[in-house]
This record gives sequence, C-alpha cells and structure tokens, in this order.
Amino acid sequence: MISFKPMTLNDLIIFKKWIYTPHVAKWYLEPLDWITEIEQQEDTFSWIHHYIVEYNNKQIGFCQYYACIDSDELWEGYTALGGSYGIDYMIGESSYLGQGLGKQIILTLIQKIKEHSDAKRIVVQPDDENEASRGVLRSCGFDYDSEKDIYVMVL
Repeated sequence: MISFKPMTLNDLIIFKKWIYTPHVAKWYLEPLDWITEIEQQEDTFSWIHHYIVEYNNKQIGFCQYYACIDSDELWEGYTALGGSYGIDYMIGESSYLGQGLGKQIILTLIQKIKEHSDAKRIVVQPDDENEASRGVLRSCGFDYDSEKDIYVMVL
C-alpha cells in the first residue's frame, strides 16, 4: 500500500541518499538545488507540497506537486492557461523498482491535485531518454503533446 507522509527536515538524510543513488541521479540533475528546496520548504519553497512515499510503512521514495503559477516555470505555455500543476516523483530504494509502484505514486498525486478547486491539468516533462517515466505517465492516462514535448493530463 502506497501512502504519502508530509516531508520534514528529518527526512533530508534519506532524501540525500536517494538523490545521489545512480538510478535517481541520472534524472535529478543539480542535486544541491533539490536539497536546498527541501531545506527551505517551510519558507522560500512553501508553495510546493513535498512528500516521502511509503510502501507498507517503509520509506521508498519522494514526490511533490505544485501549482505552476507559483513557480517560475512556463511549462510550454500551460502555466499561462491557469489551473496547471506540476509533479515530480522518484523511487529512491532500488529494490522497489519495476513493481508498478511508480504508477501508484502518480495516481495518488493525481488524486491530491484533484482536491484543489482550481486544478484543470497536470503537466510533466521527463527527460527524453527516461522511457520508464514516460511509460508510466502514459499508463496513468497522460497524453503526450509532441509539439511542446510535454505530457499533459486534463482533469
């Protein structure tokens, strides 16, 4: 069973372990930026909802979501439309890869975002070579906008 626990500074130790794990570091470039974001989640980055992902009460990963309007990212024009949310996710514990848990994480994020009355869509832009992430997004119902190279789910 997947569950999300709001992230605290106490979780920074395990997050640092994950962000430098080869299967994560490959996609999470600029690890110090990610660490700073977690360190400042109660002030500068309070607009981001950070979570530790647990599976059967074991910490296995991280995820977050945010209203795109609160970020400085344009999301290929989707931010300007309003109601757009961005997500990030990872399974940090390599022994939990390939078990369908990524899909469960994304589906849970979708449900959390749907709780916001302004939510109209979710946008995600995984690396072109991250076929695992692209595949799980498609399996969760995201459509690929090839013109803008972005995955979109209309809520």
